[in-house]
Amino acid sequence: MEQMIEVTLDNGSVYKYPKSTILMDIAKDVQHQYRYKIVGAIVNNNLRELAYALEENSKIKFVDITSSYGNRFYSRSLSFLFIIAAKEVLKGCKVTVEHSLSKGLYCEIHNAGDLSEAIVKKIEDKMREIVDKDLPFVKRKYSRHDAEEIFSQRQQYDKLELLKHRKKDTINIYSCMGYYDYFYGYLVPSTGYIDKFELLYYPPGVVLRFPSRDNPTEIPEFFDQPKLFSIYREFEEWGKIMEIENISQLNDIILKGKIDELIWIAEALHEKKLAQIADKICSSKEKKKLVLISGPSSSGKTTFTQRLSIQLKVNGLKTVAISIDDFFKNREDTPKTPEGEYDFETIEAIDIELFNELINKLMEGEEVELPCFNFHTGEREWRGRRIKISEDHVMLVEGIHGLNERLTHYIDDEKKYKIYISPLTHLNVDNHNRIPTSDLRLIRRMVRDYHSRSTDALTTIKRWDSVRSGEDKYIYPYQEAADIMFNSSLVYELSVLKNIAIPLLEKIDKTMEEYVEAKRLIKFLGYILPSDSRCIPNNSILREFIGNSCFNI
Repeated sequence: MEQMIEVTLDNGSVYKYPKSTILMDIAKDVQHQYRYKIVGAIVNNNLRELAYALEENSKIKFVDITSSYGNRFYSRSLSFLFIIAAKEVLKGCKVTVEHSLSKGLYCEIHNAGDLSEAIVKKIEDKMREIVDKDLPFVKRKYSRHDAEEIFSQRQQYDKLELLKHRKKDTINIYSCMGYYDYFYGYLVPSTGYIDKFELLYYPPGVVLRFPSRDNPTEIPEFFDQPKLFSIYREFEEWGKIMEIENISQLNDIILKGKIDELIWIAEALHEKKLAQIADKICSSKEKKKLVLISGPSSSGKTTFTQRLSIQLKVNGLKTVAISIDDFFKNREDTPKTPEGEYDFETIEAIDIELFNELINKLMEGEEVELPCFNFHTGEREWRGRRIKISEDHVMLVEGIHGLNERLTHYIDDEKKYKIYISPLTHLNVDNHNRIPTSDLRLIRRMVRDYHSRSTDALTTIKRWDSVRSGEDKYIYPYQEAADIMFNSSLVYELSVLKNIAIPLLEKIDKTMEEYVEAKRLIKFLGYILPSDSRCIPNNSILREFIGNSCFNI
């Protein structure tokens, strides 16, 4: 008699299936209960692809593109489709998946001459042709030797470099149409699953565009981000010059005992960029009085502000720090979310009128008293902090709404200087597996929360989706309004952060929903060799997260 197992869905439905039934067959049976196409599943708190066979009673949560995991399944599979199509149209080309851009992936095609609209259209047409055929993405487990043979024959040298530092003796490789590739994570079962996409010619490369989690049926409008793109390009070029473009090259530097030198160079680059920003503020034709600093969580805004203040003082200016948080409205006037919770993220939680009034008075040479917000009572207090600024003063204001024109709409634009800061890592796993900026920020935040707030990794991960949602609403739409951008990433930092992050992640119990994310991050950090923090200066942005900062953060 065929052995049966019990399957319990997250909505409470219970089904029985023969042992070894694959998830795809169950997904077909229950797809009508889900609004969007199922692309993967979480089985007993482990992320699984739809080809996975069930061997025991299981609790299953199917995922679609509206979940972070489903979105990664989709974008990762679409990247493979794009790589295949590009190689079909441009024989012998090399494809690199570089970084995110306007809710898409910016990619480049090498060894094939200059791209054009016509060539990009041919690649897109080839992608649609492959989608229509609904060809399977076949995953097989190979020995290290066989994998090396596959990648060597296809001149995929970045994969060979990755294998050098791999601890496991086997590796899972996907294939489709005779093309083989390794991906950090799972794919959808076949090309027919990824039918919504667009290619946008974006010289010198192309933006691979696909639906977002918020609206999985439509491709979002493209917003050009030339300033952000320029910063990415600058650091990618720096990485090429330094010969450190991927994790394998970082690992080689660590093994050769040259990590200290890399730390010094990376920190010197930060100092140089900070000095250049200070010089720009000081040399502006119109004297800047208000420097607004904004960026997403865990960008290092606090340390950046302190170090910029020092560089401005080197240029002969005086600085005064003003916190936007002190201009929160009293609790009874704070807006609420649709769920009835206080919404501290929205700009409506700030007393914009008071902020503009006091800043303008300061600019006019008046002495003002600044408020201080008491977060325990939820009330604004006046504690006698009176300040007056002179001609050689600059006010530094840090906060998530700094780039939103509504915050400073009564203040003369000529007097303002806006800075956007974010850790825009150029370092990738290999040519086809990028390291998302959001992963770096989450790891930074997890380490910082543990050190300075006694908060465990479980709590940090629980809050992360909410944090990112707030950034999508209140930070990213305004980033191109910045006068200048500062990339706060440090090319060596993941090798230091992993030493602290992995033990924190390992404490998350397998029964917790957040175990899935913890396991994913542990796997990612496993690609990187560890290094110690002894050579990191105490004014480094990284010290804001790992501790021992000289700025008493």
